[in-house]
Amino acid sequence: MEAAASGAKYECLLFDMDDTLYPLSSGINLACRKNIQDYMLHHLRIDESQVPELCLELYKEFGTTMAGLKALGFEFDNDEFHAYVHGRLPYETLKPDPVLRSLLLSMPQRKIIFTNADQAHATQVLSRLGLEDCFEGVICFETLNPTALPSSEDDRIDSFTHLTDNNQGFLINSETDDCSKPAKLPILCKPSIEAIEAAIRIANIDPRKTIFFDDSPRNIAAGKAAGFNTVIVGRSALVAGADHALESIHNIKEALPEIWEGREDQCDSAVASTAAVETFVLA
Repeated sequence: MEAAASGAKYECLLFDMDDTLYPLSSGINLACRKNIQDYMLHHLRIDESQVPELCLELYKEFGTTMAGLKALGFEFDNDEFHAYVHGRLPYETLKPDPVLRSLLLSMPQRKIIFTNADQAHATQVLSRLGLEDCFEGVICFETLNPTALPSSEDDRIDSFTHLTDNNQGFLINSETDDCSKPAKLPILCKPSIEAIEAAIRIANIDPRKTIFFDDSPRNIAAGKAAGFNTVIVGRSALVAGADHALESIHNIKEALPEIWEGREDQCDSAVASTAAVETFVLA
């Protein structure tokens, strides 16, 4: 990549997706939480009086409510859960964001999505925002939790590969498409340091030359512990571990002009590289 070749301060921009690339006010977060609680009530038969508190507690302790439910021993199909929770979201509230698109395309660094969400949800969100060709890759649920049942963390990471054809840009395990088997390993997700270290290995990035954007304070703290330069999004004040704070993702250029400084000559080539995402494979 151009930034890496020139010894630039930053080589990679790692973006969370939900409530980072679009505002919390979209209502997606609230609708998602309701769908999770409905799934717990109707599919897992958890007592209605316990669902709201349990949902929140598991999210806080395990990173996602889904990871917590699995840790407690609940058995359910991952795809079924994601289809129920994300399949009924009001995606129509997400509109194309030409301002953000222009900003992303003008950045010469590598740009990668790092989300706890599943591939289908990531595809929907990026498409609705008009940003599907602005990133060279997406690290998602399937990336961190392949379905071939690896016996160790090293096997889990080493088995990742790029999908081809209509799944360009997604890093997942290619050995099997069978999601019906229970995972031997716990669900891997942010903010665990293991998940962040996995993302570093998968994308082959140097955390010291990477800026990590996320709306979650605990994800930011974990990212800082892993060595990232960090930006909390959706807040005007810094949180623990954050180097910068952005009220909106649209404020990147004002807060971090060094992303562009001295890089004007490379903007055109960066745009061309990003536009060719369908043929790009992460090393």
